[in-house]
Amino acid sequence: MLRQVLVACAAGLSLTVALNASAATVPPAKLETYLSYPFISGLKASPSGTRLAWIENRQGVRNIWTAETPDFQPRRLTSGTADDGMELGELSLSPDGKIVAWSRGGGESNSWGAGLPPPNPASAVDQSHKEIWVSIAGAAPVRAAPDGEEPMLSATGQLAYLKDGQVWTADLTAKAPPRRLFYDRGRAAQLAWSPDGGRLAFVSRRGDHSFIGIYSGPDHPLTWLSPATAFDANPTWSPDGQRLAFSRQPGRAEPLTSPLHETANPFELWVGSPTDGAAHAIWRSPADLNGSYPEVPDGLFLLWGAGDRLIFRAEMDGWPHLYSLSASGGTATLLTPGPFMVEHVAMTPDRRALLFSANAGAADEDIDRRHLFKVAVDRPGLTPLTAGTGLEWTPAALTEGRIAYIASTPTTVMAVNLAGADGRGAKALDIAGPAYATGILTAPKALPFTAADGQPLHGQLFLPPNGGAKHPAVVFVHGGPSRQMLLGWSYMDYYANAYAVNQYLASRGFVVLSVNYRLGIGYGRAFQHPEKGGRAGDAEYQDVLAAARLLQQLPQVDPTRLGIWGGSYGAG
Repeated sequence: MLRQVLVACAAGLSLTVALNASAATVPPAKLETYLSYPFISGLKASPSGTRLAWIENRQGVRNIWTAETPDFQPRRLTSGTADDGMELGELSLSPDGKIVAWSRGGGESNSWGAGLPPPNPASAVDQSHKEIWVSIAGAAPVRAAPDGEEPMLSATGQLAYLKDGQVWTADLTAKAPPRRLFYDRGRAAQLAWSPDGGRLAFVSRRGDHSFIGIYSGPDHPLTWLSPATAFDANPTWSPDGQRLAFSRQPGRAEPLTSPLHETANPFELWVGSPTDGAAHAIWRSPADLNGSYPEVPDGLFLLWGAGDRLIFRAEMDGWPHLYSLSASGGTATLLTPGPFMVEHVAMTPDRRALLFSANAGAADEDIDRRHLFKVAVDRPGLTPLTAGTGLEWTPAALTEGRIAYIASTPTTVMAVNLAGADGRGAKALDIAGPAYATGILTAPKALPFTAADGQPLHGQLFLPPNGGAKHPAVVFVHGGPSRQMLLGWSYMDYYANAYAVNQYLASRGFVVLSVNYRLGIGYGRAFQHPEKGGRAGDAEYQDVLAAARLLQQLPQVDPTRLGIWGGSYGAG
């Protein structure tokens, strides 16, 4: 489960030897205890703001929860009671909040697992499939499709989903068999229903280019928005359904591109007609590195707000920020200036404001946290909604201006919180279930340091709770590499697991330094794209070495007993 690499170094002592040599007088909790935390993900609100839905994984038992207006009392939709190894994900809510759809099955949703069959942890004779399930008005879930993924619900209650790169539809009551909605010569992705539910936009991937297509019914041919030899993506409907915005990147000849030198990857925003397919560019990013398409998790966040404003994320000032632009074109306005990264963006039901998380706040250490903010869609001026030593992420906009989000502290586990429009009066929604052991976690400390070449770095230091004699130490190297370890639980399951393991190691007498090395997110585009990073020179390796040397200098550390662990890119 840990997917870790343990390396003995210094005096040649392995972590196992050091572990057995721990002088703790009271046996610490077992690893299983640390890994039994509940993990909450996928929090979404319906566009109307009347219903919430989220996924809970508690000791391997996965369930979908929901809460609705007016009191938003949580209620479990599914009846999972055991760890069957089947993931739940890809939550979709109908615009009015009456229908919830999700996928069940399959492995971790990343490029490494693309094209592979679903896992079979029970060693069943029959192959399992990724399925589509729905619940209508809070009723018992129904399996709408035995094979599919990425469900998307329309305003009329129609379900569209993907199967083998094609778009399918299914009866929500499962009384009729699923059917393919239309044929696409490419591989379909990024489904987006029009506001009235009458049309479906999608991306048709064609290898070295992609199109934006529109399905308008069985009696109409597909409409293509100004097709070209470019990469078109992110279809976004205007509130009245009369226009469609999308992003365009130029086609690239990958075999002729050197991996040793970064080249600019500019992009454009286009607006077109879903009726005749005519479209035109309304904005172009600068043709420099900062003007490149953002290579941070979740990409562009293209949204259509009130006042005919398009909102998108870009790194034109060197940080992933939100920008606003008239849908008719013009100059893009920076909405969120400052040395921080914008993540987890949601629009309010009236489309006049945006909620988002960012590694910003009053304290210097907030660069390694997440807090929530609000900003209008047409002008800068941030309103902080949360603060402190905890972490808050994945905001969802509800009726009457209320907000929901996932929150935790360094020493308490995550929960869905409900708060007022200004972030005050936050209250965790009570979900019954096995309690996570209290009192076993310690708060990591922010530890800035510097690499040999002068690069400023950030790390989180986990100290054994009992202090005492000098301790063995471990450098933790996260994977990704486009990730960031935090001063608390991560919003990603793999890294929440790593946080629990680091806590466990500290409880067993280790000093642990989690290093956020170059190539990671959270510290600006230049940090994520260093000149000599990765295969162009492994500049990030200096950061790992600097962490090890720093540990050797700490008064709590025995410099002759040093180890390292990590996963994925962190184990390379």
